Amino acid sequence: MGIIAWIIIGLLAGAIAKAIMPGKDPGGVIITMLIGIAGGLLGGWLGKVIFGVDSVDGFFELSTWIAAIVGSLILLALYRLVTGNRSRRHA
Repeated sequence: MGIIAWIIIGLLAGAIAKAIMPGKDPGGVIITMLIGIAGGLLGGWLGKVIFGVDSVDGFFELSTWIAAIVGSLILLALYRLVTGNRSRRHA
């Protein structure tokens, strides 16, 4: 699977991660989409490193989507942790 496929999966995985972790994000929709793309790429990379598979299995495989969603959840949680604390100090 190529980088373009991971970007597409990342966009969708970011939306799914946002639905799984509802709440107010310091950023908007664009930030959430970028986090989803980066999370999809992170999930694909973690799939290679941890499980030793080549770009996970394929676009329509469940393992691909789980890896992308988990990567997006990780980055979304980290983003909220970093920016949430920053916005509370200024308010």
